Amino acid sequence: MYNINMKNALRILIITDDKSLESVLDFCFDGWGYEVFFDDAAEPDMARIMKIAPDVIVVDACSGDESRLEFCSKLKEDFVTSYVPVIILVNKRHLRQQLLDLRHGVDDYLIKPPDPLELRIRIEMAVKRSQQSFYASPLTGLPGGIVIEDMLKKRMESDISFIAGQVDIDNFKSFNDKYGYLKGDRVIMQTAYMLTTSIRSLGNKNDFVGHIGGDDFMIITTPDKYNAICQNFICMFDTITPFLYNDEDRKKGYIIAKDRSDKIRKLPLMSVTVALVMKNCDQQINSLIELNDRIAEVKQYLKKIPGSKYLADRRVVKQNDHLQVQVFNNDESLVKNYKPLGQILIEKNVVTTEQLDKALKVHWRRGVLLGEALKELGAITDDKLTEALLYQEESLEKGSSNQAETIA
Repeated sequence: MYNINMKNALRILIITDDKSLESVLDFCFDGWGYEVFFDDAAEPDMARIMKIAPDVIVVDACSGDESRLEFCSKLKEDFVTSYVPVIILVNKRHLRQQLLDLRHGVDDYLIKPPDPLELRIRIEMAVKRSQQSFYASPLTGLPGGIVIEDMLKKRMESDISFIAGQVDIDNFKSFNDKYGYLKGDRVIMQTAYMLTTSIRSLGNKNDFVGHIGGDDFMIITTPDKYNAICQNFICMFDTITPFLYNDEDRKKGYIIAKDRSDKIRKLPLMSVTVALVMKNCDQQINSLIELNDRIAEVKQYLKKIPGSKYLADRRVVKQNDHLQVQVFNNDESLVKNYKPLGQILIEKNVVTTEQLDKALKVHWRRGVLLGEALKELGAITDDKLTEALLYQEESLEKGSSNQAETIA
């Protein structure tokens, strides 16, 4: 039943002084193939727990001894055991009182005596949640390295063609150095939102977005979808990201900062590079290392080209697929006349920078429209939101009209 990438048996520590309960659970979990450890102390020895390294801890709190609940807090405060799920067993008569103390760091509870099968299911669900949370990026909420590796392995083992791409933000370090890590984090969160939005709207249901770390992301899609996804993502990135700079830097189109070799230079505003490798039935890629090497090679080549761009490795596609470097340029009228809603509201003094920052976090993490997030936080009225959206629309229409007159 338990299959979350575990080669060894799941290790369960049960803290109880109830010998009949211990006997039943030991018989059931041992028969199911788990490693079960018992401790009857009111406050077990942390050194022993660390040696056991349990995947989940079950605490019998029915004795009414508050030290057991206090011990749950200690488990969550210690960095070694803080990620270990804690399931507490409570007496039905004391349920209301006991639940008041769940602030001590309990992840789940069951009424004592528990049904062993139900406890087993609760344990496996708790460990699964813990695994997913542990391997996710705390900043973006996207799955990280181990999950990315598992997803790529599954795709490689299947007979279905796929395309994997690494997304890297150019000149992110210079922005981070000048504007600070808090604004750098906003760039990462915004990029994650743009990627997931592009994948969800233009990709397949089983496509994937992962956060490798820092300013690097991984996407997995199919050969018929990647062009539209990359173009949509780059369009959003190049249109919105400049507004993360101050007015002076945005108008100049560069910042003065140290490059990676520690030399003072004029560095362009952030752009994005998407290096892709396609795997299909005509071309074998035998390992993740080989796949990673090919992506790195494409990325290294693309990094020499200024601006936002994407490229799929030609060596792994059919001969009649004429792929080349795609430097996607936005419509000049769009870049010149578009302003994000948040920028408009700041310039019109409708919201504060702090209010916008809170709303943007909700927008990026939960996918709630920015205007709705601002309304949810009580930062804006319907009238002010409508006014700002009309202003944004009129600016774009005016830009399009001016461009048409120039062409005529």
